[in-house]
Amino acid sequence: MWRATVLTLYPAMFPGHLGHALAGRALGGAWSLDARDIRDHAHDRHRSVDATPAGGGPGMVLRADVVGEALDALPGDDRPRILLTPRGAPLTQARVRRLAAGPGAVLLCGRFEGVDQRVIESRALEEIAVGDVVLSGGEAAALLLLDACVRLLPGVMGDAASGDDESFEGDLLEHPHYTRPRAFEGRMIPDALLSGDHKAVERWRKLRARADTRKRRPDLWAKYVARTTGGVDKPDKVE
Repeated sequence: MWRATVLTLYPAMFPGHLGHALAGRALGGAWSLDARDIRDHAHDRHRSVDATPAGGGPGMVLRADVVGEALDALPGDDRPRILLTPRGAPLTQARVRRLAAGPGAVLLCGRFEGVDQRVIESRALEEIAVGDVVLSGGEAAALLLLDACVRLLPGVMGDAASGDDESFEGDLLEHPHYTRPRAFEGRMIPDALLSGDHKAVERWRKLRARADTRKRRPDLWAKYVARTTGGVDKPDKVE
């Protein structure tokens, strides 16, 4: 079983949407979730977990001693310990796949201005950002990361191959999808997808994935070109 532990000031936010659909049906089977309240490790009757930042400035900072005790109270195991923070390395599908292939993860949800740097260093927390955005706290980011991991666990998705041909696999965005009706407000399904020729379908999907990545995500396209053509950018013609 893949085990997730979340340290948060708001444990009632979990499992959130992960209690529904495929992830919800797999909860307790393919994976488990333990949401723990950081305030349980506060040192005063007010259950204070934060203090003003050293050096002055706005906001509050989660205290190193409180967060440290919350982390130390967890069972010792080899699960990665991750802090969700805008200061972290960008979350990638490759990192998600490595996490999903492991025993699980411990996720620390930051709040306020962040977490005291000393506990990040002393507990060797991996810092991950889910985008170039600032959220109210790490809970939404933790749910996103868990969603990305849980859907890759064996038995969670109905078709195991569904996770292989998606955006970011192989540094490309996924091709667009179509279904009935054949005509919608004058827009038609591309002929190649209706040809019955599997090779033509795969060729169209590959070329469209390449074209869309080149247009929408030049950062991914540059990685793809460097990996596949040695840096030579040759646009494709897509019908």
